[in-house]
Amino acid sequence: MNDALSQFKDAIRAAGLEPPAVIEPGKLHRFPGAGKHNGNTAGWCKLFDNGLGGCFGDWSSGLSETWQAKRDKPYSRVERAAFSRRVEEAKKQAEAVRRTRQADAANRAAVTWNAATPAPEHHPYLIRKRIQPHGARLHRGVLTLPVMDFTGRLTSLQFIAADGDKLLLAGGRKRGCFIPVAGDMENPARVIICEGWAPGCTLAEDEPAVLVLAAIDAGNLEPVALSAHRRWPSAGLVIAGDDDRLTAGNPGATKAKAAAVASGALLALPQWPEDAPKHLTDFNDLAVWLAGGSA
Repeated sequence: MNDALSQFKDAIRAAGLEPPAVIEPGKLHRFPGAGKHNGNTAGWCKLFDNGLGGCFGDWSSGLSETWQAKRDKPYSRVERAAFSRRVEEAKKQAEAVRRTRQADAANRAAVTWNAATPAPEHHPYLIRKRIQPHGARLHRGVLTLPVMDFTGRLTSLQFIAADGDKLLLAGGRKRGCFIPVAGDMENPARVIICEGWAPGCTLAEDEPAVLVLAAIDAGNLEPVALSAHRRWPSAGLVIAGDDDRLTAGNPGATKAKAAAVASGALLALPQWPEDAPKHLTDFNDLAVWLAGGSA
């Protein structure tokens, strides 16, 4: 069993996740998703009670994988069928947990959002970013933004502190969801999808007639873009990506290009003047710098 457990953990690590230190066979375990802090539980895994296989995934990214232990003796037809049944049962269990978790988060989001007050224009983050509130609210002094799906349901919240520190509501659904920044959601002629809310505000203020959606992070650009294309097939779609020039592989630009290709959208990236500081990455950074501020 120890060898199988080691193999299982290696498979989880190979997928970009860090497995929990203790994995009890037959039990569904939750742990932080890829790149998440310790309080996050988007990652999940289950090692089957016989130690011959298991499942794991990451709700935040949509990852879902199966694993089967390596052994010298080939698996029989009966064993393969039993493995398939265990996989199906484990995935159903994980899905039930995910739905319960997200429903609870949506309820908590609604309570918090309804109790929050309109954000003032003089909030330190808004001043520093040179943007308007665009419907943001204030909860315990922190900017609070609605995360919605394409049916208009509130699924989660994003919180932005005065220093720019960002946090998503624990357990909330993010994949394929977005923060509505500004614009007509009913029948938009043009839709701009960006990563963060602040760049979205900058873009919305530059083009008031356009619908602007913030996908929250680069990995969520493609799911949001595909859903937007299905929702508004006749609208002009633009992916306004970040340009992570100092990060290996430039994930902002790379994910933005992939989202544009997948959804048939146009791609826009910040165009940097020669003297622009290299640490600037998005459209808000560029606008703030051009206005003489510090992004």
